[in-house]
Amino acid sequence: MPLRIVPNSMNVKFDFADDVALVTGASGALGSAVCTAFVDAGATVCATDVVEPDEDTLPDSEKIHFHQADFTDESDVESTISKITDDHGGIDYLANIAGTWKGGSPVEDTDADTFDLLFDVNLKTAFLASKHALPHLQDREGAIVSVSARSSLEGGEGDALYRASKAGIRLLTESIAEENTGVVRANAVMPSVIDTPANREMMPDANHDEWVDPADIAEVICVLCSDATSVTSGAAVPVYGEA
Repeated sequence: MPLRIVPNSMNVKFDFADDVALVTGASGALGSAVCTAFVDAGATVCATDVVEPDEDTLPDSEKIHFHQADFTDESDVESTISKITDDHGGIDYLANIAGTWKGGSPVEDTDADTFDLLFDVNLKTAFLASKHALPHLQDREGAIVSVSARSSLEGGEGDALYRASKAGIRLLTESIAEENTGVVRANAVMPSVIDTPANREMMPDANHDEWVDPADIAEVICVLCSDATSVTSGAAVPVYGEA
């Protein structure tokens, strides 16, 4: 799992050969970028999502294996992780990428269904994936990286439940790190606005040049799985650039 910085350049190279990475939310823009980064570094990638990826979303590589599964359903999580470990012998890294956003209304006008959606997709998936992957990660002294959000650091009008669910990711991460000190490292990344087609459609008049490319966030996630951050656990790492 070493990291190598190429002299006289800004390129960072990773070597995850013989390692297995589990990536949730793999059909989305950030998830697919994380899968690509791991594959490029030589890892075997077990990509999961509730929906199959569009054509050309994931790398065309024999080292990537897609599993369609609902990670809000514990039985689905348990059976998927069991199959992955049976097929590949274990798990070295877990990237909890699955997430969604819905907002715009004050708390008194927000449906309980919105609470269920945001906490299920943003927090429950990370909890269940971590719960069932941890025994395998402990065997290999691996790493977990989950996606929180910059907005989780404070309240915001019309965005209470999303921010609360992402704050939960930070606290879940800190707790896993504390419980697994010296065995499994757990960290989170905190994006602001990610430069995705969906966000551009939602905010067509924004300054898209200030948004962060998913590939840049994927690189940070690889850093947090590498030996370069062997003493880093329980951290919430900003990845919002100028956004």
